[in-house]
Amino acid sequence: MKIHLTIIVIFCMISMGVEAQDAGKKGSAAQANNPLANMTAINFHNYYIPRLTDAPKDAYLNNAWVRFAKPISEGKWLLRVSAPLNTTGVPNPADGSVNAINGLGDINAFMSYNFISKPSATIGIGPNITAPTATETALGTGKWQGGFAMVAFVAKSAVFQFGGLLTWQASFAGDSDRPGTNIAAIQPFYFWQLGGGTYLRGAPIWGFDIKNDAFSVPLGLGIGKVVKVENTVFNLFIEPQYSLLHAGTQPQFQLFTGINMQFMGD
Repeated sequence: MKIHLTIIVIFCMISMGVEAQDAGKKGSAAQANNPLANMTAINFHNYYIPRLTDAPKDAYLNNAWVRFAKPISEGKWLLRVSAPLNTTGVPNPADGSVNAINGLGDINAFMSYNFISKPSATIGIGPNITAPTATETALGTGKWQGGFAMVAFVAKSAVFQFGGLLTWQASFAGDSDRPGTNIAAIQPFYFWQLGGGTYLRGAPIWGFDIKNDAFSVPLGLGIGKVVKVENTVFNLFIEPQYSLLHAGTQPQFQLFTGINMQFMGD
């Protein structure tokens, strides 16, 4: 919970003590949520999952992500690398204690070719790969996985923006003793600008484990704040998500928080 409290405190401090500057304009605030924006970006995301379906009562997960995005060839290509730092809490039935496993998960990267790149709409597609970098068996698949990613962001309105990220990947190499994978994910996102850099948001990830017939379809609704400090655009948000449909061991409720930073002119 320390991560969430830190983000909330920073959120309040920036909201009260920093003038929104250009990010307060609806157009600038809209681009702060564009995953294909032609700017170098570093994002810190955290999913706190206190409740799981088909799991012991006290089981929990905490998945922190560090994401780096870099445009290439004047924004026609975008590289995004994501490194997870995961915690898995599993109750011990013998004494009721919860044993936590912490460490690095499987690192993912995708390269998007933006065949449509306009201020009002951006669409890209490209290869997607995940490496078996997990430091603990419980934190990764033990498999090399490959597939594709497709992302779109539409900002024709200065008030409402929307889009989505579609990914699919399956295992093709790795530990022969570990089961294979076949995973798809759909992440719709929607943003409603309230003015002054404040906005309502949702960016749930609908995950589908095709091989094991498991899935999770959450709905998210949160609030965010965009501020510009010199040449850096900060985007802070908090978003509760609740699973409407699920099968297998999946998050039933999770709290998604984050700090996104875009570096203008890089």
